[in-house]
Amino acid sequence: MRNRLGEETSPYLKQHATNPVHWQAWNDEALEQARKSGKPILLSVGYSACHWCHVMAHESFEDEATAKLMNDLYVNIKVDREERPDLDKIYQTSHQLMSGQAGGWPLTVFLTPDQVPIFTGTYFPKERRYGMPAFREVLVAIDEYYRGKADEIRQRGASLVEALGNMQTASADDFAALSRTPLSTARERLSASYDAEDGGFGGGPKFPHPTSLELLLAHWHAHGAGDADAKALTMVTHTLDCMAQRGLYDHLGGGFFRYSVDRHWSIPHFEKMLYDNAQLLGVYADAYAATGTRSYADVASATADWVIRDMQDQRGGFYSTLDADSEHEEGKFYVWTPGELDAVLAPDESALAKRVYGLTRPANFEGRHWHLFRAQTPQAAGAELGLDAARSVELLETARAKLLAARERRVWPGRDEKLLVSWNGLVIAGLARAARVLERPDLAESATRAVDFIRAELWKDGRLKATYKDGRARFAAYLDDYAFLAHGLLELLQCRWRDGDLALARALVDVLLEHFEDSRGGFFFTADDHERLIHKPKPFIDEAVPAGNGVAARVLLALGHLLGEQRYLEAAERTVRAGLHMLERYPDAHATLLRALEELITPPKLVVLRGTPEELEPWRHELGSSYEPHRLAFAIPHDAKLTGLLAQRAPRERAVAYVCEGMACRAPVELADGAAL
Repeated sequence: MRNRLGEETSPYLKQHATNPVHWQAWNDEALEQARKSGKPILLSVGYSACHWCHVMAHESFEDEATAKLMNDLYVNIKVDREERPDLDKIYQTSHQLMSGQAGGWPLTVFLTPDQVPIFTGTYFPKERRYGMPAFREVLVAIDEYYRGKADEIRQRGASLVEALGNMQTASADDFAALSRTPLSTARERLSASYDAEDGGFGGGPKFPHPTSLELLLAHWHAHGAGDADAKALTMVTHTLDCMAQRGLYDHLGGGFFRYSVDRHWSIPHFEKMLYDNAQLLGVYADAYAATGTRSYADVASATADWVIRDMQDQRGGFYSTLDADSEHEEGKFYVWTPGELDAVLAPDESALAKRVYGLTRPANFEGRHWHLFRAQTPQAAGAELGLDAARSVELLETARAKLLAARERRVWPGRDEKLLVSWNGLVIAGLARAARVLERPDLAESATRAVDFIRAELWKDGRLKATYKDGRARFAAYLDDYAFLAHGLLELLQCRWRDGDLALARALVDVLLEHFEDSRGGFFFTADDHERLIHKPKPFIDEAVPAGNGVAARVLLALGHLLGEQRYLEAAERTVRAGLHMLERYPDAHATLLRALEELITPPKLVVLRGTPEELEPWRHELGSSYEPHRLAFAIPHDAKLTGLLAQRAPRERAVAYVCEGMACRAPVELADGAAL
């Protein structure tokens, strides 16, 4: 037996290819090896930007004595949670059920050869510390337990598998009245957990929760000017202000870090994830459209620039993550000292930048470095230096550009250049929303390149693959891949129309209906022809990314109204109804599904414009730049090749708008001067 990870495409797995541990990837060969040998499986789940994954690897997996113990006692399998979210969901949930504690990465799971958990944990140190046993002690103890308690393990395993199944046994209630009560309850619970001082929800560590912010912003808009929920808007804007002004945001290069280790958004965990930035890009763009606050446009624009500059492959797809560590130190790439600023900047630039970015205050990172944050506005800092406001803004921008250029010359964090369809779908949607609001067609062009790459390399014989790396498309795609990509296509179609993108979106949801839908309502995370595992998750709860069922329901509703497809609308309703029991108990954890519930109760306004591109452009701009979360607007050129209901919404001698609200449609409106939509 030997370490086989060098044969993989995952950068995370390749990081472990030189470990003395005989790591295998999760595949039939490794599982058969466990069955034949009778050895339990040691499953280690992580990802390339995971700091504590690197720590455990250095302490234990690179240690010869620990590796020998692992090799003697276990079949060792390493999984990239980004490639195999199906396995990660199953065993994270198992860990929560078995330990009563939240999971995380690295996830360490000991399994029977039949893949049933024996014991679960996360990070284990090499030696006893943090009140935790040494990893080698755990290895020996689990082996002894496995050899001596076979009957107990079988009974506990059967109970666990039953518990996993019971988590999603509810069927769609076809008769319960759909109510706004879960929306109101979610609003109340978010308010109760809201941090009025620092923004966000809960204490440290603090995460952005973009789906909750989207829900609150839509809630504020739905109440209208006469009954506006001012606190809902404040929760959104104050949170966005705090995140963007403090340490969660990269003030030089744009984009956001994963989370803040404290409640104040001061010091982040320095990894940068594509999925966070994709979602926050859309939220800041929406906030700008809703409020007109220019700083939100600036943050959205800089985040989009970072995504395209540092994360887009030359062929169009987007990479997954930037590591937190460089040169084996977390955050080293991002932090500064006053002397480093003096070495890069002119004296007047340095004096201003130190005041703006907090370097005139005590070091805020490990007592000797400064992580940049917005300590003062450039105008206020400039006034202290005798500069006028315009000169201060200009000087800060030249300083920022110089500091960014200097940072680019440092040793970079590792970049996971694996392309995931699901996360690409999120960034396509975020770029499309920002393109409309910020009047930046280059963002829509970038998103279009990603769509074309996915269609060319990962859409094969009417099915998706989930990942792409080193010229290889791998792994049968999951619910999130289909739903997120379809959502991204619908957002992009509202920027510019391509017949092929509508056809692809429709094909994606048809695959969901044929291969993923549960007859009791909702969608499984894996297809009906997926590898058989101990459990088939059916995710409704929002995690770091929106729940696949919530996104699928919203996509089905949008396509159902656009195309007049009743079967799509019915599938969306079945999905929401299947989640009603969870919406009633934990509505604030299901923001995406709540948005679908709201769109079922009050269907979105649909605007279809037909005419020449020249005629449609001003109307497309007007519709795209305003914040209307319950409106779908498509400017379709006169020469588009359409079928069904869309074909009936034909162009006329002059540009025309077809406007529907739910199932009620107005007479066509000619887009003459003064027309109102």
